Amino acid sequence: MNKILIISIITLTVFSACKRNFDAPNPNALTISNFWQSESDAVKGVNAVYSDLKRRATTYSRFMYFHRILRSDEGFGSGGDGNLNNVMSFVQTDYNNGLVRDTWTDLYVGVFRANQAIANIPNINMDANLKKRLVAEAKFLRGLFYFDLTLFWGRPPLMLAPSKPTDQPANATNEEAWAQVVKDFTEAAADLPESYPASEVGRATKGAAYAFIGKAYLQQNKYQPAADALNWLVEGPGKSLYGLMDNYRDNFLITTENNRESVFEIQLAYKQTENGDDDAREDINLNSGASIAKFFSPNPIGFNDGAARKRWLVDTFNVEKTAAGRRDPRLGWSFLFDSSDERGPTFTMAYGTTYAALGVPNSSTGMWFRKYLNDENRNFESFSSGNNYRMIRYADVLLMYAEALNGVGKTTEAYPYVNRVRQRPSVGMAPLPAGLNQARFLAQIKHERIVELAGEGWRWADLLRWNELGPELAARDAEFRNFVKGKNEYYPIPQSDIDINPNLKQNQGF
Repeated sequence: MNKILIISIITLTVFSACKRNFDAPNPNALTISNFWQSESDAVKGVNAVYSDLKRRATTYSRFMYFHRILRSDEGFGSGGDGNLNNVMSFVQTDYNNGLVRDTWTDLYVGVFRANQAIANIPNINMDANLKKRLVAEAKFLRGLFYFDLTLFWGRPPLMLAPSKPTDQPANATNEEAWAQVVKDFTEAAADLPESYPASEVGRATKGAAYAFIGKAYLQQNKYQPAADALNWLVEGPGKSLYGLMDNYRDNFLITTENNRESVFEIQLAYKQTENGDDDAREDINLNSGASIAKFFSPNPIGFNDGAARKRWLVDTFNVEKTAAGRRDPRLGWSFLFDSSDERGPTFTMAYGTTYAALGVPNSSTGMWFRKYLNDENRNFESFSSGNNYRMIRYADVLLMYAEALNGVGKTTEAYPYVNRVRQRPSVGMAPLPAGLNQARFLAQIKHERIVELAGEGWRWADLLRWNELGPELAARDAEFRNFVKGKNEYYPIPQSDIDINPNLKQNQGF
């Protein structure tokens, strides 16, 4: 009887345990409902939104540079990664391709985190000014995530509140998506500070918000509102906060980060541990640095997965000489190749030696994007480069402002802003010739944006804005032979999302 009684008690205990609600939240774990309680939680929550800029490989740790740089006519897939090369060649038959899908997914992780902050921080009992600033930072970051989603996918669904598993949002139109981008940046600008103490460097500022408002309007060819927003940085209250660095290359060296020309900069840090670089570790999802230097540097330094289209870019830089009759010095600072120093490979220095001694395959024909390499201060590249990504520089703001002024017929007024960029002391180009009409001035702006901003990730946006994407670009970038107008301006929306959301429709042509 005792054995039967013991067995019965055990059986009852097991059945009783089986009635437990396994869907109930773990009281010992952080959840959305118990996290947003204090000022410290608010700061940590917004910091988590910033961290999505550096997810393990999908955003500005690696993949975003492929999308921004290699997809344009400046670059191409130059290594053995067939998946990357196909996507950059506009040959994408798998709409769940990880390079594209994972970036889409992780941009929405950023949107999700921003929505949590925007919804929950207002309910926290904390310093009122800090509360406003943190919500503004979250709106700025949501605007940035949607900027990328709109730029590369055209019609992203807009999720503006904390999401639920049952949500099935439909595509926004392209116009609706850009309007939301502008709205987020505009609301952010109202409450963001002009600057931060050194301990908070890298957070979104009022100037950064106005720069992105201008960039979003310009991307839609809405010139007057673009000029109005950019004016804040150029002739308005923010004028004294920014300027051009005398030395052009200071904008790309790890030793001169967060300088006066930087309007918004993604903060990166080199971190080597006993288990290897951040990106090489499978036990973490976030990087402290970026792996792009490893992927964009030539063999034997790196993987050579992405390179620059040498012929037309060099020809473009050689269109004009400096006022002193020399080659445009920005060519050698923008690209690593046999003549980064115009005297040739035995004078071109990189990674502690001469280019001639590096042993680069195809050394006379190859060319690599240099601005985010570390050849100035290292003899190697790692998965965790600490060289910050300068997303918007003041030179870009000046060129955008000039383009917007020209777009509303104020061509003469636009001249000084282009000349400031051209006549930077370390560049030394002559001022523009007087008398350019509106069309010729725009053509000059297009040239200026190549020689000033090459390899910085804005070329695709420029070509899309100017309606210059098409198979005709194959003359300088063979990958564009596969480009189909009306289709390849945008990526396909991941099929995995469409499969679970009947309201989400695929992009045209896919």
